Amino acid sequence: MDLKLKNKVVLVTGGTGGIGSAIVRGFLAEGAKVAFSSTSQAKADALLAELNAGNQVAAFIADMTKEEDIKNFVENAKKHFGTIDIVVPNAGYEGKAHPVQDMTLDLFDQVYMLNVFSVMLTMKYAAPTLIEKKSGAIVVVASAAAYEPTAGNSAYVSSKYAVSGLTKCVALELGPLGINVNYVCPGPVDTPMMVRIEKDFFPQLSHAEAMAALAGAYAMDKRYAKPEEVANAVLYLASEVSAHTAGMGMHVDSKVGPTS
Repeated sequence: MDLKLKNKVVLVTGGTGGIGSAIVRGFLAEGAKVAFSSTSQAKADALLAELNAGNQVAAFIADMTKEEDIKNFVENAKKHFGTIDIVVPNAGYEGKAHPVQDMTLDLFDQVYMLNVFSVMLTMKYAAPTLIEKKSGAIVVVASAAAYEPTAGNSAYVSSKYAVSGLTKCVALELGPLGINVNYVCPGPVDTPMMVRIEKDFFPQLSHAEAMAALAGAYAMDKRYAKPEEVANAVLYLASEVSAHTAGMGMHVDSKVGPTS
């Protein structure tokens, strides 16, 4: 199936992470041009060298918790490629596990700044270009946590509930202007972030035991999703193939139940 993504200009935040780099690779494989952000020059350079995609890809160093950095990333990416067609706010932070009596406002602020406010700001600065073109797509990388509360994880879970609501509101705002806005909700994904979550929530368990605890309720092969499987969902929602889909949270897992 032709997703019609060739030569589309795509912005990806957090492009050197596990899911982010898979999204970058996925769009490049479809012939798109990709501008991605990273907080690390070394990681950005390493990914660029691995991709070996020439002028189809560009990296920008940006702290997605700072509004000025977000604005500059969007503006510089547009200047580099000439336009913006697709926006993928992907950067996120899992926070730390604490019961509510031990939670701090600082931790909530850290989680919300990256998981909610940076998403809003990325959309804010990219939207004018999409509105002017009367076309385009925004695909937010959210989480299954937007539907599944977890004890001890209130900062992260509530941030994903928030970004789900934010994305649905923006879908209603931009949909009549020709812009599709959706989000993906991965369950556990085989990334370094997942390893950190295992150590935070299940310090007494091995990797295999933690995966069994976190993915054991799934209907298929009881494993974490692959980053590429999340990227495939992003590509679908960013493409013209899903042009009649808006404000939807697409699950990327095999759990069967009321949240699926």
